Amino acid sequence: MNLLKIKNTLLSVFKWLLICALIGFFSGSASAFLLVSLEWAATIRANTIWIIWLLPIAGLLIGLSYYYYGAVAIRGNNLLLEEYDKPKAKIPFIMAPLVLFGTIATHLFGGSAGREGTAVQMGGAIADQFTSLFKLDGSERKTIIILGISAGFASVFGTPLAGAIFALEVVYFSKITLKSTILSFIVAYFAYYTVDIWQVKHTHYAIPNVPDFNFEILLWIIPVSILFGLAAMLFSRSTHYWGALFTKKIKYAPLRPFIGGAVLALIIYFIGTTKYIGLGVPMIVESFSTPSNYYDFLLKILFTGFTLGAGFKGGEVTPLFFIGATLGSALSLFIPLPIALLAGMGFVAVFSGATHTPIACTVMGLELFGIQSGIYIGTACFIAYLSSGSVGIYHAQIVKGAKYHLYEKIKRKKLDLF
Repeated sequence: MNLLKIKNTLLSVFKWLLICALIGFFSGSASAFLLVSLEWAATIRANTIWIIWLLPIAGLLIGLSYYYYGAVAIRGNNLLLEEYDKPKAKIPFIMAPLVLFGTIATHLFGGSAGREGTAVQMGGAIADQFTSLFKLDGSERKTIIILGISAGFASVFGTPLAGAIFALEVVYFSKITLKSTILSFIVAYFAYYTVDIWQVKHTHYAIPNVPDFNFEILLWIIPVSILFGLAAMLFSRSTHYWGALFTKKIKYAPLRPFIGGAVLALIIYFIGTTKYIGLGVPMIVESFSTPSNYYDFLLKILFTGFTLGAGFKGGEVTPLFFIGATLGSALSLFIPLPIALLAGMGFVAVFSGATHTPIACTVMGLELFGIQSGIYIGTACFIAYLSSGSVGIYHAQIVKGAKYHLYEKIKRKKLDLF
């Protein structure tokens, strides 16, 4: 009997290692292709600026492709969270090519979006195909969805530890298991090294000057981090607002990105700059050394919220990096802290507030900027998380715990006053 148990255990370990390797390889390869494609799209757009006038046509094609082929897949990251919490049906594989095409088209023709959502959706769609292949049960399928999220996030940003923790933290209040926790880290590294094998590079950031932490500095960090949390709240609510407005005003879904694309093209033409479209990585890098304009983060919120709300595809996270980094950079004109440190704090803190994942964002900060800035990064992430409200970028995310109860009390007190 003991030998049989050992045999079954070894077979189970081998099965899950094989699943992790397969998900990691295919998701990592998809992310590598996405990263190369977005770099190509950005280069083409920069060298062919008139292409932005084709944004409405690109939007129409994206809208039609989802309308006819992706009725379920259009829910994006929320579909993954919904299927994790209350499983109903396998995530359709078509989600992967649809979101890949939609994201490349969005970036090529001038939309403002990110890439995390695309990588996570591709990872989730790829991963869930192994549910039937390996004849997994309901609880094992939950693990599969975590593995898809972990692999997509870790590979697209080059942060395996943060990717693994993000996948666990974003579904934390829907319950996770020890097995899912261990496998999330394993698949994250498989995906991360797959991108490395394909020789696709990630953007590097640095915080060269980190002052000694003291009480006076803490008094500066607290209000700055609250501002990061409020920026996260503004972004989340802006994205939801534009999405609801387009849905209410334009009943035929494919027309939403068409009309939204026309409006965006006109705005880009009249403001005379393209620095608020695409990923915005050059401006993120610049913000670590040169103070940003006070309005840069606000315009990125507006452009990205409008782009995604209209139905274009991509992610929210890189725009959140942009928003946080430029806000922190602009604050360096008034706050007596190094510009790179403030930009780095904002980079992850706004992301933390918008996704309710302070632990993953703290770890991401350590992976990107080094352990020296850890106490600043961690403090900013948790304060921003607490001050960003109860609404994040993912409708389907379950938010509980101390933060949830705090905002529920505030809501009840407001109701009592009226």
